[in-house]
Amino acid sequence: MSHSARLADYRAALTTPGARGPVLASLVGRLPIAMVGLSLLLYVQRATGSFAIAGMVSAGTLVGVAIGSVGQGRLMDRVGPTRPLLGVVGLFALFVTAGVLAVEAGAPTWLLVLLGFAIGASEPMIGSASRAMWTRLVPSGPVRTAAYSYEAISMEVFFIVGPALSGLLVAAPWAGTGVVLGAAFMIVGGVAFALSPTIRRYRPEPRAGGGSLLGPLSSPGMKTVAIAAAGFGVTIGFVEVAVPAAATQAGNAPAGGLLLGLWSVSSVLFGVYYGTRPWPRPMHLRLPVLLAGFSVLVALLAIPTSLVGLALTLLVVGTLVTPQATAHSAALELVAPPGTITEAFGWVITSVTLGLALGQSVSGQLVEHVGVWSSYLAATVAGLLIALVVYLRRHTVRVAAPVAAVPALV
Repeated sequence: MSHSARLADYRAALTTPGARGPVLASLVGRLPIAMVGLSLLLYVQRATGSFAIAGMVSAGTLVGVAIGSVGQGRLMDRVGPTRPLLGVVGLFALFVTAGVLAVEAGAPTWLLVLLGFAIGASEPMIGSASRAMWTRLVPSGPVRTAAYSYEAISMEVFFIVGPALSGLLVAAPWAGTGVVLGAAFMIVGGVAFALSPTIRRYRPEPRAGGGSLLGPLSSPGMKTVAIAAAGFGVTIGFVEVAVPAAATQAGNAPAGGLLLGLWSVSSVLFGVYYGTRPWPRPMHLRLPVLLAGFSVLVALLAIPTSLVGLALTLLVVGTLVTPQATAHSAALELVAPPGTITEAFGWVITSVTLGLALGQSVSGQLVEHVGVWSSYLAATVAGLLIALVVYLRRHTVRVAAPVAAVPALV
């Protein structure tokens, strides 16, 4: 299929009857997805004067997101997205308010960490519901996979804009401005998405895999996708600590965020192109090959001796970020048991989040005790080892010919 025809698939997905309202609402609700956690970290650090306390609160938020994404997904699969989303939006507003009041009152660290966990767990998983929406709006084929590609690309854009807004708003007269503004966007977008006619008409599908506590993760293929997503998170986690550390050592700490933004830019641009020319075609090979390729590219980051060189290398490395995210999303259609797609996507979010936390924690130790270069090489080794595991489990993602023949964008 030609390049222009594939771009037409993107247009067809976004102009599908019933899609406009939820798409716009999800844009508003997901814009601050990378903003709330970072703004909370900066706010706590500014209020307490301690990066250690701020880091603990941030870790609590990440764990909350990891747990909440699965729980919310399971509820949405069973009763539809509207009621669960409205419920968690109310809890999210309550916990953000309590968190801000606790920070202003100088509450003890344990309480701040607990509230951070509650904020993360109640963060409305609009992305999971939005991704699942496309399985009902458009038939299986290139238009649906174009929709999945759009979901991943838009998330990358949010991960560029969110941290930038956080950095600007922390300089506002009140350091909590970013937390409140980000939460407000998430609340408004979440309510609008949940109440849109398309989402309210959702009726749960017959559910499989629900007899197990792990739900869709009881599927062997789902485990393989989760492992691939965790490897993706681990590798990125190493880099997200090492790059700011390199900027700090070079005497230009503010450049760290800008440098990470660069790889998101190339990720978005190449992600659109890759969507029209995906390789390898078979999903059971695409998952390990993309992770292995990304891991090898990360090793290149150990070479540059200047921030300019690091910036150029990050542009190269970033090209394989969005293709992995879209592959994880598309693979769910092949491995998730019927009626569990929202929870399955929640497991992907959980896997990436836990991978990020692991990669960041190990990277911090390596940067401090060995050197920045060691973090990049450790990321490569970890990514390649996990890619090998995914490759050895590739048979669990194989599908029957009618499904495999779909010309997927991702």
